[in-house]
Amino acid sequence: MELTVVMPCLNEAETVEVCVRKALACMEEHGIEGEVLIADNGSTDGSQQLARDAGARVVHVDEKGYGNALMGGIRAARGKYVIMGDADDSYDFTALLPFVEQLRDGADLVMGNRFKGGIAPGAMPPLHRYLGNPVLSFIGRLFFPSAIGDFHCGLRGFRRDSILKLQLQTGGMEFASEMVVRSTLSGLDVREVPTTLSPDGRSRPPHLRSWRDGWRHLRFLLLYSPKWLFFYPGVLMMIIGLVAGTALTFGPVEIGELAFDVDTLVGSSALVVIGFQAALFAVFTKVYAAEEGFLPESPRIRRLIDIVSLEKGLVVGGLLALAGLVGLVMSLVHWQVRSFGELDPRESLRIVVPSATALIMSFQTIFAALFVSILGIRRTRESSIDVAAKAAEEAAEAVSLEESKR
Repeated sequence: MELTVVMPCLNEAETVEVCVRKALACMEEHGIEGEVLIADNGSTDGSQQLARDAGARVVHVDEKGYGNALMGGIRAARGKYVIMGDADDSYDFTALLPFVEQLRDGADLVMGNRFKGGIAPGAMPPLHRYLGNPVLSFIGRLFFPSAIGDFHCGLRGFRRDSILKLQLQTGGMEFASEMVVRSTLSGLDVREVPTTLSPDGRSRPPHLRSWRDGWRHLRFLLLYSPKWLFFYPGVLMMIIGLVAGTALTFGPVEIGELAFDVDTLVGSSALVVIGFQAALFAVFTKVYAAEEGFLPESPRIRRLIDIVSLEKGLVVGGLLALAGLVGLVMSLVHWQVRSFGELDPRESLRIVVPSATALIMSFQTIFAALFVSILGIRRTRESSIDVAAKAAEEAAEAVSLEESKR
């Protein structure tokens, strides 16, 4: 079978029948061997029987959520290709051919773009059309090397085996973003075709919750991009802190009528420490995500782990600790010169703050080197191919042994 059209369904009695009939008519018109599969997520309004009467196959998905329903449908699909779309009659199931043609041409994922194809009046709330979708799609293109203009279009087609290999994890509305992000990071062939969006045919409100689901999409994009979540903000804070701290170590800095002194030096030290910790978290996240299969392994991170060995990390941490200790000794000498009496903070803190910062960063470096070394320990994983090959070898040896006995 070439194509399965998967529709997630939760109480869509008003529209599921017309969606099924449109999809089947499109496949018949263009000579596509296929089926319509309804992934029912617990409907109580008779949607299941209506879908069967219209010619669809229905599977039940117990785990609640948009992503869970779709993954249940994708796993149950019999087609080489899958086109997914909502069963609310907002997408045009009579125009599936452009998706199929791109898939036949070798694409792994074909996204619909509603902004290029046309959005009918009243089909998309202004908040989604002018803020939510454009902003989240822009963030997706910024964080990941993707050219997709509509990250959240619900009508999309893909090779079933390619998407199953990604082992998508999210169960809610953010499943739409995960599919695009994981496909892009895995180097799949991702394309886009214009599609239209019409007002849905239901009399009840949609399942989508604007702010809640928008936040879930944004949270997913941030968590899957350690560079933007941790590394870039961390490096920026470190640069600001180091520049300001270095200047203030030698004395007050005046810019116009503003005077910066040791209180700003303390704040600069905090920026350096927080920024350094954020950059380390970016490395931790990338290593862990790659080892657990959430993100593809990064050659740069692997090279970094190979270059920055535990021993080198301990050496760097030791040098920072030595610098901090030297600074603290200098502060004691400074105190001794003043007969261990009262000190002027504007003088003493210019020694103590950089020294304490160096000591803090030394322990951060040492602990980070230890932790990255633990994360970098590779586990032996036997794939299904390895298991099959091993079983074949054992069977061949058994046959050979039996023949030698004869």
